[in-house]
Amino acid sequence: MKFQVHTKETAPEASRATVEATAKKYGFLPNLFGVLAESPTAVQAYAAINKALEQSALSPVEQQVVALTVSTTNDCAYCVGAHSTVAQMVRTPEDILAGLREQRPLSDRKLNALRTLVLSVMRHRGWVPEDDLEHFAAAGYGQRHLLDVLTIVALKTLSNYLNHIAHTQLDRQFASQAWSPKEGCTSCLTT
Repeated sequence: MKFQVHTKETAPEASRATVEATAKKYGFLPNLFGVLAESPTAVQAYAAINKALEQSALSPVEQQVVALTVSTTNDCAYCVGAHSTVAQMVRTPEDILAGLREQRPLSDRKLNALRTLVLSVMRHRGWVPEDDLEHFAAAGYGQRHLLDVLTIVALKTLSNYLNHIAHTQLDRQFASQAWSPKEGCTSCLTT
């Protein structure tokens, strides 16, 4: 199955308002949104969740910790490249960004607790052991933070899986942060 990367001109009519707003927000239309545009439901839902995250209890850096943890775990080269760029824009410390991209524990105790919780959510498919939840809470996080983590996990799972299926090419705007999985997934590699 070959997916088209839509533009503002080729997107289905019901997707155009979302595509135009996204292009205006970013200064270009990321390929992910171009692929999502095939389905007005998908592109509108993805944009709406992104908009809702502006009210997140998680800071912009914490949001990128979640997004990058999910995306590296799912071996999604597109999302790792894109979110690494965003992480730099929100001033994520370089050692934290490197740790996320290399899938290793983080030097910041609180951010590492966040990363560890995300890994537990994914590993246990939501059946997070109580000890992991207590570790997350001991780092200063509460129920609202947990709900925001789950929201980002859902959002990134959607985009990671779509990028695997569609073989979404990394935009040139994210090229300086290109990333490849350590091993395994070849369906999400950029060319």
